[in-house]
Amino acid sequence: MAGPIDDDDDDIIASINMIPFIDVSLVLLIIFMVTSAYIVRAAIEVDLPSAASGSDVAPTTVAIVVEADGSLRFNGEPATLESLPGLVAAELQVDPEVQAIIAGDRTVDYGVVIDVVDVIKLAGITTFALNIEREPLPPTP
Repeated sequence: MAGPIDDDDDDIIASINMIPFIDVSLVLLIIFMVTSAYIVRAAIEVDLPSAASGSDVAPTTVAIVVEADGSLRFNGEPATLESLPGLVAAELQVDPEVQAIIAGDRTVDYGVVIDVVDVIKLAGITTFALNIEREPLPPTP
């Protein structure tokens, strides 16, 4: 034979088996990734329009929601069109590169959303996006 056979099972195990630890870690990572999509959803329900194209949300943002009745929310708090410039100015002092995400309910008059865009641009926010719900891209021929 190639070498001696050692039948001594009383030796101390000097290595740690990492495979079960890695398996558990990956399962927990997958669970976290799946559940985080549900946690991030906004608490204010807005019927967003959908579009096939769009980009992800930038990390430093303020959220402006135009609800179905035309009322506004700035980062979840009730606001008015007249109070938006002051709220935006306060955010710009904290972070001059702040960006705005505007979520307008599908049933809201288009002019109300444009008024919000005008107010935040005049207040100093130069980068903004309109929040949408993504729909699947149509198949290309």
